[in-house]
Amino acid sequence: MGEKSGNPYDMDGPSFDADRYLQKLLKECSLKQIMDTEAAIVRQTQTLHSDMQTLVYENYNKFISATDTIRKMKTEMNLLETEMNLLMVNMQSITDFSERITDTLQGTRSQLTRLSGKHQLLKKLQFLSSLPSKLKTLIEEENYQQAVQEYTHAQKVLQQYGQQPSFQGIQDDCVKILDELKGRLKSDFRQTGKPAQTLTEIGELLLQLGEQPSTLAKEVLECASKRFHEQIVMLQDQTDRDMIEFIDLGIEGFLKDLTLVISSYNDMFLTRHIEQEADNFEQIARLDLNEFVNRNVDEYLALVQDRAELEIGHGDSQIILRGLDRLHRRMTAMKTLCRSLDMTRSGLDIIVNAAQQLCLAHMKSLKDHLTDSLSSVRLALVSSTSSQSTTSNPSSLISNLYVSTIEKVKGLMQDLLIFLQPEWSFNLKGDPKGVQCIEGIRENLLVAFLHHFCATVNSYGSVSSAAPPTLLLVLSKVCLEMERAGVHTLTSLVDELYNLDSERSVTLVHESELCTEMRDSAQQLLDSYVRQQGLNLSQMLRKSVETRDWLNCLEPRSVRAVMKRVVEEMSAIDLVLGQLYDGSVHGAGARTAASSDSSRKTHFSIAASKQSQQYRSTWSTYTPSQLDSSFVSNIQRLFSEKIEIFAPVEFSKVSIITGIIKLCLKTLLECVRLRTFSRYGLQQIQVDAHYLQMNLWRFVNDENLIHVLLDEILGSAVLRCLEPILMEPNAVEIICERN
Repeated sequence: MGEKSGNPYDMDGPSFDADRYLQKLLKECSLKQIMDTEAAIVRQTQTLHSDMQTLVYENYNKFISATDTIRKMKTEMNLLETEMNLLMVNMQSITDFSERITDTLQGTRSQLTRLSGKHQLLKKLQFLSSLPSKLKTLIEEENYQQAVQEYTHAQKVLQQYGQQPSFQGIQDDCVKILDELKGRLKSDFRQTGKPAQTLTEIGELLLQLGEQPSTLAKEVLECASKRFHEQIVMLQDQTDRDMIEFIDLGIEGFLKDLTLVISSYNDMFLTRHIEQEADNFEQIARLDLNEFVNRNVDEYLALVQDRAELEIGHGDSQIILRGLDRLHRRMTAMKTLCRSLDMTRSGLDIIVNAAQQLCLAHMKSLKDHLTDSLSSVRLALVSSTSSQSTTSNPSSLISNLYVSTIEKVKGLMQDLLIFLQPEWSFNLKGDPKGVQCIEGIRENLLVAFLHHFCATVNSYGSVSSAAPPTLLLVLSKVCLEMERAGVHTLTSLVDELYNLDSERSVTLVHESELCTEMRDSAQQLLDSYVRQQGLNLSQMLRKSVETRDWLNCLEPRSVRAVMKRVVEEMSAIDLVLGQLYDGSVHGAGARTAASSDSSRKTHFSIAASKQSQQYRSTWSTYTPSQLDSSFVSNIQRLFSEKIEIFAPVEFSKVSIITGIIKLCLKTLLECVRLRTFSRYGLQQIQVDAHYLQMNLWRFVNDENLIHVLLDEILGSAVLRCLEPILMEPNAVEIICERN
């Protein structure tokens, strides 16, 4: 700072030397820099002059203002001084007058005190004399509270002087008037429609008038019960309001009045000491209050629960839950008022019941959706017989049914999460009953629906059902898809959403149980499909055998139409199954034409060409003259592998078709055993069997199965033939190939 203030080149410092500064500029700066410095100094000088002029003007204005203020203060001080002088004169005058009054009344002060006391007494006596008329006026104006206050104010005086004749009449009149007032109050008290506030006020007045507390306590609760019943009836008629408005109406009406009654009852009978009652009065009064509160709260909550059950599943769940949450908050706040009643538990019970009711509503929705979906699938399958479209494709039907069912369940399970939102005042997860309710959502909705799903689709596979065969196939595939992925998807979703551990729980149904049930349903439907398709084809074969006269047949020239129909039906079934099952799952699927050469040379033709007997097939190599045919046939059955006709089929195209073929050929075998054949009838069976062998081999893995069954059919026909002569193998092949 010292160096700066002593610098001769600093214009702002006290040691500034203009000549030295100028010499320095001339020595160090160019002409242009000197001129710029001069211009800058001129500008700064002008600016400084302007600022100084502004400061002068501002200070001048302030000085003028200060002068005016001082002049005004001087004037006001003169006025204030005048008023102060006047005040001092007045105070002196007052002091003089006070001293003279004191001197004058010095001898009569005691007399004035005595007269003042008599004046007060006369005012009381005047009040007592006018009390009966005043009480009548107040009662006529229905100002009962003021009337009771007036009487209470005068009651001590009446009790003190009531024995004197002059006050006896006043006291008697007041007693009559108060008896009339008590009668009116009791009449109003017992009237229905009175609000709780009015009942409380009347009860307080009756207590002040000396009413018996034990009797009045019972009447308070009885009259309040009538009032609450009226409110319940009124709430029952509020059907046009939504749940929030309905709850608000109950809170502002019923619960508000109930709170007022409880608090007033406590103030009137429980918190104050009542000497004229028995020692157990408080205990009895508290029990009566608890019974009264429980009864009315239960009635109100039952009404709320009925309304919630009516709304649930039809109205907006968010609105319903918001209304119930408000009720739960209010009842939680009332918990401290009536500790004997668990208000929180009562409100939570309604919410748990609402969750259960919503589960039931969603369960009905799922059942209806399943019914509609199955009807749509069935309609699509029926319509597919007349028009081919993508909607009738079994694969698309399976996908649509599976996806729609899964998405429907997911949506409803997500909807139930509304009960677990953190914004609610209740917490289902923190209560044992709430936890049980959450587990019930899984069991009563998801698990129950999956059980219902299995039971419903199983009903289509019953013997009495008239469901289309393809529908059974579609439902079986849907069950397989549910077993493969659907059950896991739904159970894992629910367990994640509701934070459940079904793997370790002993009460929750395990995923593996549901998958097993789905698998069993799929197997049952598939068996029903095989049985139904086999029955349809078997009926054609049975009628074709039973309606034909086999003893008067002509020499066969073609394959019977029913055999062609059977092959066509098997081809159609193979086409449908090919859309749903991979033929390579359990071996080869439909056999290719590459192996047809070996298969077309059936054992019928091979056996007949090797032997010179009249009939020969691979089912046996004996002749009628050599051995009893039935004995040989039985011997061969002993050493041949048993064919299970009704064994459960596997989930593959080959297994399904094989099961149908076994049923058809078994039916044909049994029908042949019941008929008697002529020579040409036997040959017709031979042609039909050869035709079946030529066309059915491609649908199975093991051709020997068809060979064995067809051998048995032909063998049975031989045994039932009157003239067992078989047709030449070449002729049989020509007839079959021509057809």
